[in-house]
Amino acid sequence: MSYKLQQKLTERKEQGNLRALKTTSGLVDFCSNDYLGLARSERLRELIRAEEHKYKHLPLGATGSRLLSGNHLLFEELESTIAGFHQAEAALLFNSGYTANIGLLSALPQRGDTVFYDEASHASMKDGLRLSFAKAFPFRHNSVADLQQKLKHAAGQVYVLAESVYSMDGDQAPLEELAQVCNEHQAALIVDEAHAVGLYGAEGEGLVSALGLQQDVFARVLTYGKALGSHGAAVVGPNVLRDFLINYSRAFIYTTGLPTHALVSLKCAYVLLPDLAEERERAKKLAHQLYLKLNTLEGIRCSPENSVILSVFPQQPQRLKELAAALQQDGFDVRPVLSPTVPQGTERLRIIVHAFNTEQEIEGLVKAIAKGT
Repeated sequence: MSYKLQQKLTERKEQGNLRALKTTSGLVDFCSNDYLGLARSERLRELIRAEEHKYKHLPLGATGSRLLSGNHLLFEELESTIAGFHQAEAALLFNSGYTANIGLLSALPQRGDTVFYDEASHASMKDGLRLSFAKAFPFRHNSVADLQQKLKHAAGQVYVLAESVYSMDGDQAPLEELAQVCNEHQAALIVDEAHAVGLYGAEGEGLVSALGLQQDVFARVLTYGKALGSHGAAVVGPNVLRDFLINYSRAFIYTTGLPTHALVSLKCAYVLLPDLAEERERAKKLAHQLYLKLNTLEGIRCSPENSVILSVFPQQPQRLKELAAALQQDGFDVRPVLSPTVPQGTERLRIIVHAFNTEQEIEGLVKAIAKGT
């Protein structure tokens, strides 16, 4: 058995795609999903410490599934806060964004239903659909026309899946057009807002709320390990969806609930989120500056123009790992994204700009990339 496993690892190593865990320290962060800096925020840390005293009567851990011993009032209060903040009827907490997508998409679409998902959708969405009994088909990335063609052949209840901001390419879904098409075909639109929560909307509610599409989207998945600097995730939507997931979502039913500290952290992050308009704008402004500067470099293509997630495509993609290593040697934490995480031929450097980055760091990164290419 070990020989077969080693054989697979050797194959990946020969392809140049072998993954390994690594730690970094002292590098300028252009890698993490901590868009607003909340994961390193002393203000959030202090707020959590003060708030935790109110819940000393609760166990540190959830002690079991929420359907058994794991539920308590803080869960219910936080879910009510989340639903209100995102202008939804109800919310249900999950232990991670991956678990939320698995729990939602393995349970909701039924046998005889049809699901269409953007081909660039996150792996967790695709994995959730593999556990469903519904038929699932991809449509071309951000192509409403391709979706419309495929909707003609749908059966049963129809679901359409998209990310509001795509995790690898950084571009936005055409949510308004998708919502219109879904309304015309009585299809339920499901949107993963993992990379939009905190960054879009007047108070960071996400792109769906920023576009006023709350009533046009059946369910949203909100992930908290990114802009909110915490952990866990939530599915928001109608009350009937929450009740359905409590009864049918195996990823919810058969897992221990989040620990008290995670819930308190989330509660405090939501307290701070409305006051971070300056951080939201700063991250976007710095990202746009970086985009403009990178596209002046010879042998470099950078996209998209309007995101804090930037994909950088050098003319020599086979040197991506070497280039990333050189950037880290120069003090910048930038990582390569390789196949199979992205399709072959689309390998890139994935650069994430944060509110805590500086203009000097942007300049330094551009010079380092120019030197490395």
